[in-house]
Amino acid sequence: GLDMLLVADLVHPGDSVLPDPNLRWLTGFSGSSGAAIVGPGVATFVTDFRYIERVREELGGFEISQAERQLVPAVAKLLRGRVGFDEAHTSVKVFEGLQEELDGSVDLVRSAGLVERLRRVKDEVELERMREAARLADQAVERVLEPGLAGRTEREVAGAYAAAIRELGCEPSFAAIVAAGPNGALPHATPSDRVIGEGELVVFDHGAIYEGYCSDGTRTFAAGEPDEESREVYDLVKRAQQAGLEAVRAGAIGRAVDAVARDLISAEGHGEDFGHGLGHGVGVEVHEAPRLGQRSDDVLEAGNVVTVEPGVYVAGRVGVRIEDVGVVTEGGYENFSLTAKGLRVVG
Repeated sequence: GLDMLLVADLVHPGDSVLPDPNLRWLTGFSGSSGAAIVGPGVATFVTDFRYIERVREELGGFEISQAERQLVPAVAKLLRGRVGFDEAHTSVKVFEGLQEELDGSVDLVRSAGLVERLRRVKDEVELERMREAARLADQAVERVLEPGLAGRTEREVAGAYAAAIRELGCEPSFAAIVAAGPNGALPHATPSDRVIGEGELVVFDHGAIYEGYCSDGTRTFAAGEPDEESREVYDLVKRAQQAGLEAVRAGAIGRAVDAVARDLISAEGHGEDFGHGLGHGVGVEVHEAPRLGQRSDDVLEAGNVVTVEPGVYVAGRVGVRIEDVGVVTEGGYENFSLTAKGLRVVG
């Protein structure tokens, strides 16, 4: 057992580090320098003068302590007994700094994954934010599609998506993937200056962040009338995605859900062309637990938010991915991605 848990983002001024999503989830703090110390009867938040006003606005339920200079010594003074810390989010510099400040009565214990486990099951406030993130992302895609796709570059379409999301009052949850024709066969393609050709399929993977919570969705569009191979691959992925959705429910095991969609794709001779897992958890991060993959022992619980995103990538020719995000329920899945999934030919 632990006496305390330290969830911290102890960057020194001038260090470049991304904010810790666990700290954001636990406290609501949106800055990038602070520490929460929690335990029985303890809920203290330490920050410096740069963030003290923001902390007072954003945090409820924490005693707030302002560090005089560096955060590490201020945090060390408050630690007692066995203190869990997340080695995955703690730099060696910060760890060594804490060790120097502490006397022998405090024992730092590696506890990575503790907060992530708590994050898996979402409450109704979190779910509502994620529904809204998905809705806004879909709305931004519609704006981007209005002028058509053929003749525009992948980079231009991706840029238009980022602009549309910001016009709608939020941020992208990751840099959109726009991959046309043979580029669509690269699951994590980076948008290029290649012009989208008439009749090519365009994989459009996009997301939004609304009040700290992410969405993640993919649709594959046709930039004009596609050929027969494109239609066949699209139809296969659509059927596999539907089968995957129907397999999601509380109590299902990640690899079993993955297998439902994968077996269907393999039966059509495209097993080698589906190289990633079926899906992943989403929350304050766009990729988090649980996982739907060939090696996943994760057991789905009601309140998990997961993607279902099979893909078929025929090297050098065509790629298709269809991805929804939604919440696991006792009897199935509530889908947040509400746009149609028939192959849409965009002018």
